Amino acid sequence: MKPEQHSLPMTPEKTGLGRLSPVRQWCLLAALSAIFAAILEMIGIPAGLLMGPMAAGALVGMNGGTIRLPRRFFFCVQIVLAMMIAGSMRPDLFATFSSNWPLFLAVIISVIGVSTLCGWTITRMRILPGTTAIWGSSAGAASTMLLMADAYGADARLVAFMQYLRVVFVASAATMVAHLWMSGAEVGTGARWFAPIAGLPFLATLSVGIVGGLLGKALRMPAGAFLVPFAIGSVCNVTGMLTIELPQWLLALSFAMLGWNIGLGFTRPILAHARRALVPTVVSILVLMSFCGLLALLLIEVAGIDPLTAYLATSPGGLDSIAVIAASSDVDLPFVMALQTARLLIITLIGPALARFVADRA
Repeated sequence: MKPEQHSLPMTPEKTGLGRLSPVRQWCLLAALSAIFAAILEMIGIPAGLLMGPMAAGALVGMNGGTIRLPRRFFFCVQIVLAMMIAGSMRPDLFATFSSNWPLFLAVIISVIGVSTLCGWTITRMRILPGTTAIWGSSAGAASTMLLMADAYGADARLVAFMQYLRVVFVASAATMVAHLWMSGAEVGTGARWFAPIAGLPFLATLSVGIVGGLLGKALRMPAGAFLVPFAIGSVCNVTGMLTIELPQWLLALSFAMLGWNIGLGFTRPILAHARRALVPTVVSILVLMSFCGLLALLLIEVAGIDPLTAYLATSPGGLDSIAVIAASSDVDLPFVMALQTARLLIITLIGPALARFVADRA
């Protein structure tokens, strides 16, 4: 008689909200998101429809929640946001950049340089294992940095923690700055959630976004599902080939899912694993944000950019959350997105090689 086999892997014991079924967890998350978003909207916080669900997601994740936003839903979020921003692009944006391109390029390179220096410092102090801090401190292109970090032998969990923690800090700070800046301005009457929309332009907008997003995935570009439909939609909008039409309810749902995608990443195991890195990571984030604030002052003085636009344009990621905050504020959205997109493209091109170069010497 053969002895009893015990080769099946042990599944981790579920705790807290993890004991609930996924359906109940999603219902709880949706209810908390609605409450938080309503409170933030009543206070007048910009992007409350993003920040409320993000806070709800973090609360569920840190209390044992096991649900995650499916990848196909996040793909839909990216193409909706890409087309939303593409609809705000205007022809005179190129003239603005061409007249000040050395300044804007210097701002982008400076942000990349300071973020790399923060990672190098943490690595040299041996606070984190290996070269994890180099990849985790990169200002943008989180997906690229995660892939490169894993291939380079760094701790991908810590890299993800550092990247998403920076997104939370930057998004929270940008939201508060926008709220304080707009506190003296008149508040709009609010969006009409189910206002009538033009059916044909709406279908054309979705078609361009889906085709562009699939093309971006096929090309294996970092953030391709966002950047490719954004580029195609911008060209179509500026040339008059397409009238971009998106209903408010779809934008609100996309904002909420983006917040869930960020918030649900903060789970108990990741927080426990990253406990030792928390303080140095927060310090490096604050240093980078302060430096970006100084760069915003430079844009205000030299290029005449208004303060809130300059602050959002120089904020060190993430691109999608800054886009939502900028769209909810009285700023020059095309300028913000142009500078943010340019930084993302440059960090995608040189970031992996730069991080590898610094890691080899750290």
